[in-house]
Amino acid sequence: MDPVVIPILVAALVVVFLVAATVRIVPQARRYNIERFGRYRRTLQPGLNFVLPVADRVNTKLDVREQVYSSDPKPVITEDNLVVNIDTVLYYQITDPRAAAYEVADYLHAIDQLTVTTLRNVIGSMDLEATLTSREEINARLRAVLDDATGKWGIRVNRVEIKAIDPPNTIKEAMEKQMRAERDKRAAILHAEGERQAKILTAEGTKQKDILEAQGTQQAMILRADGESKAVELVFQAVHRNNADAKVLAYKYLETLPHLAQSDNNTFWVIPGELTEAIRTVTTAFGDQSTGAGPSVSAEREGAAAAADVADSDKDSVGAPEIEPNSTLALDAVAAADEAAKEAAAAVSDAKAEAEAAGETRLPGRA
Repeated sequence: MDPVVIPILVAALVVVFLVAATVRIVPQARRYNIERFGRYRRTLQPGLNFVLPVADRVNTKLDVREQVYSSDPKPVITEDNLVVNIDTVLYYQITDPRAAAYEVADYLHAIDQLTVTTLRNVIGSMDLEATLTSREEINARLRAVLDDATGKWGIRVNRVEIKAIDPPNTIKEAMEKQMRAERDKRAAILHAEGERQAKILTAEGTKQKDILEAQGTQQAMILRADGESKAVELVFQAVHRNNADAKVLAYKYLETLPHLAQSDNNTFWVIPGELTEAIRTVTTAFGDQSTGAGPSVSAEREGAAAAADVADSDKDSVGAPEIEPNSTLALDAVAAADEAAKEAAAAVSDAKAEAEAAGETRLPGRA
């Protein structure tokens, strides 16, 4: 080998080494602390950087992105002397790489210990119930203390969260029983309230139903009475319009007699006192129609009066009226009087028979 080539190769290697020792490439979101002869010189930013070879060296490489640190559960005593295990989550970010490297030896361990001591101070002034329900307050107080302490370390605490609070098992069982009892109480209250509302609604519905039925009955009675009133008024107007005399009314009166004993509830039947007058009027009417201008009106009235006297003398056992042999009544008038008397007697006997049958049915032990 040529003796000149060897020095050239050595010189080239030295140049390559010097160039490699001079150039430093820093990735994004990273910071490099440079020391010159063991003393902090500067912090390299992301990109291409040049340093003095042999004199400068990289001491620490730090990540300035926001990071998450989850601590192990730590025992903490509450104000009511209960031990609970609290697990926290810390979100932090390095803002000053020089302070993070030279102001504290291990910032993660320091933050963890500071979190534990702060938790014990905060939780020690609260009971278990307040601890379980005051997470936001505990988080705010932790963040304020950690921000104040880690500011000089070049670290910013963005968020502190309590991940879990674990009371003892006996306390958990007692809390579960209390929650179960509270839920049972609320369920019983809701059930009772539901029954109360149901009864109230049922009573209101019954009340409205009774009111509506009473109103319906009232309206029906009013309409029925109104209809009967109008019917009576129409009949009354028709009678007066047609100028019906007492003979027609007496005949209709006799037609109504058989209907008096048709009810099943009648145990006795009373013959009205106007029966003889009605028979007399009908007899007179038939006499007028049959004789025309033959017998006199006085003779007809005498025959009707005789028939009425016979009916009055035999009210208990009504029969056909007897006419004296020397009566001057016309044959048609006598026949009409006999027919009317027979119809009245038949109606009376039918009514008595039905009354006696009804009495025997209701009182079988009596004769």
